[in-house]
Amino acid sequence: MSEYNHKRMEARIREAIGTLLLTNEVKNPKIGRFVSINDVQLSKDSAYAVVWVSSLDADQRLDESVTALQSAAGFIQQRLGSILKTRNTPRLTFKADTSIRESEKINAIIDKLHQQ
Repeated sequence: MSEYNHKRMEARIREAIGTLLLTNEVKNPKIGRFVSINDVQLSKDSAYAVVWVSSLDADQRLDESVTALQSAAGFIQQRLGSILKTRNTPRLTFKADTSIRESEKINAIIDKLHQQ
């Protein structure tokens, strides 16, 4: 698969999972309302995909959402297969993306240093 097709498939997966969450097709009350899909990293052979999830909620709520999404990974993978219409659907692994919170902490430290 060329690099362009690989990136396009990652974008399609990110969009499809985001749509499934937005339309409440994944019916799990533990998934937070402010969960978003930040990134998808597809393996070279397209057999596995790591889905990075972030949230505006607290870190504990994000962890609960990631656990709930991981338990629903089979259902999401099945729906993803019907949306993408590809021969093989990648096995999904959901992980928490805390980079937004970390960048906020770094910005607060920098602001604090500038005030001194």
